[in-house]
Amino acid sequence: ASFSSFFLLYPSVFNLKEVAAVERPRLHLWETGVIRITRHPQMVGQLLWSAAHLSMVGSSFTALTMALLVGHHLFAVWHGDRRLEAEHGDAFRAVKERTSVWPFLAILDGRQTLPPDYYKELVRAPYVLIAAGTLAAYKAHPYMQAGAALVRNTGLVPGGVLDGLLGE
Repeated sequence: ASFSSFFLLYPSVFNLKEVAAVERPRLHLWETGVIRITRHPQMVGQLLWSAAHLSMVGSSFTALTMALLVGHHLFAVWHGDRRLEAEHGDAFRAVKERTSVWPFLAILDGRQTLPPDYYKELVRAPYVLIAAGTLAAYKAHPYMQAGAALVRNTGLVPGGVLDGLLGE
């Protein structure tokens, strides 16, 4: 789940010139690629990523953090759809009618179809970069965990990083 979440979390990389500020960013009301599956891929990606990390860590702090992250994305879905409808009117309403927030719902409802060569919409250079970065982060997790284990704690706990600032 965590690996697949990154393919949904980073749909903005498809126009790298916009990301790098070479071209002026503009709104794209696409109905292709991952948008056929869900109109809000970042929210779905965050749900998958949060579920995967919560199942691995399982602490109350992680549960709270993941709830806040997911809540933020759910708010963004609601607010984003309202804003896009207000700014783009019928053009956005047409996209909204043919897509869904929840994965595959528009396909199951018959509002969206997957063409036979659907995979071609996903075979793009940014996905190769995302896959390589995700695999590298996955391989680096043991080193991240080892580094985290070296830190006794943070905050006001003795031995924490704030001790020097607080005169303890």
